[in-house]
Amino acid sequence: MREKIVGQIRISPEKVLRVKEKIKCIPDLKEEIERFSFYDITDLVEIIMGGSFYLDVSDIHFEPKKENVLLRVRIDGVLHDVLFLSHETYRLLTSRLKVLSGLKINVTDRPQDGRFSLLIENNSIEIRTSTLPSEYGETIVMRILNPKWVVSMEALGLREDMLQLFYEELKKPTGMIICTGPTGSGKTTTLYAFLQKLVNPEIKIITVEDPIEYHLPGVSQTQVDESKGYTFANALRAIVRQDPDVILVGEIRDFETAKIALQAALTGHLVLTTLHTNDAAGTVARLQALGESVTNIAPALNLVIAQRLVRRICQKCSQWEPIPAKRLERLKLLFKTLPPQVKAPTLGPETKILVGKGCRECNFTGYRGRIGIFESFSVDDDLERFILTSPSIVDLKEMALKKGMVPMHIDGYLKVLKGETTFEEVERVTAE
Repeated sequence: MREKIVGQIRISPEKVLRVKEKIKCIPDLKEEIERFSFYDITDLVEIIMGGSFYLDVSDIHFEPKKENVLLRVRIDGVLHDVLFLSHETYRLLTSRLKVLSGLKINVTDRPQDGRFSLLIENNSIEIRTSTLPSEYGETIVMRILNPKWVVSMEALGLREDMLQLFYEELKKPTGMIICTGPTGSGKTTTLYAFLQKLVNPEIKIITVEDPIEYHLPGVSQTQVDESKGYTFANALRAIVRQDPDVILVGEIRDFETAKIALQAALTGHLVLTTLHTNDAAGTVARLQALGESVTNIAPALNLVIAQRLVRRICQKCSQWEPIPAKRLERLKLLFKTLPPQVKAPTLGPETKILVGKGCRECNFTGYRGRIGIFESFSVDDDLERFILTSPSIVDLKEMALKKGMVPMHIDGYLKVLKGETTFEEVERVTAE
């Protein structure tokens, strides 16, 4: 018996079993959707949500066109077309999703945001729903917040030397660790991995986020609500009066937040946060652009990380192939600059790389799952003095490289040689 609860979908064990057995790739999802009567919208929602869960979909997109509505799903950061729905089916589907998400059905001329829960097997998955008016009807995007995407530090894809550096930095009781990159580059996942390493009964950890993406045991979490005046800055002011040892600030967006976060880092707290910059060296300039002074930035910074996510090669359909000669020669030149603590493989004519051929397991893409590629530098006395001179991004990058920073694209190439990703993926996300 299906439970119809507003704000919650509970998929029956029978339906779960069918979905798990039948849906292994996007064409299977399309086929299953088409099998069900579009007059039973509840069934349709369950197939879309259950299938997306087992395909590791992160976002579901409904995009109204003139003649029909396109359903697309994002897997490993890339959107894939599934099928077209009729406008009549989509009208019924929209009503159902709005009711589930706590949105107003009769409001179609302005954006709305809501949420509901997907109960499947022993998992409770939060779904964030966003609607937006468009030319041919409301577009709907649903973000699936799957708790299994919260990973340990060891599962992030860090090189051994970088992992050891991060362990040492997390032992420091004060200062700031900043993780940078564009939206969707895995910054929050990295900081959550850090928090899991830090959690213990002897310290208090508080986060302020927009929104809270995953709930972490042993951590106090608060969510900003700018419509009520509860901003990052206001939340931070309150948090520092709660006697925390570690503070996570979801994002530094403005001068006020930057100022309070840096002061917290200078006055006895370990602060973890994110910032939107293209690379690690751009962090200081970005904080200056927000209005902060290098006299506060330099002594507060402990560690700066930049990252991107690349797709992993599918292990089911991959094959080892000889590396192209031009690639090999370029790698030899690049690896000459690697610091001694970085372990690089020996390159020669016998060097091979892994290539995914495409199969049902990976939706015929050759990729399944994602892994991070990183660059980072820790701020020692020399770098602190250098930052106090207000250097350009180019000069700071040059100094960080001299101190042993490995550029992100080279970190990616090292993962290519380990058989984890491809040259094309690294170049897609780093533009190198």
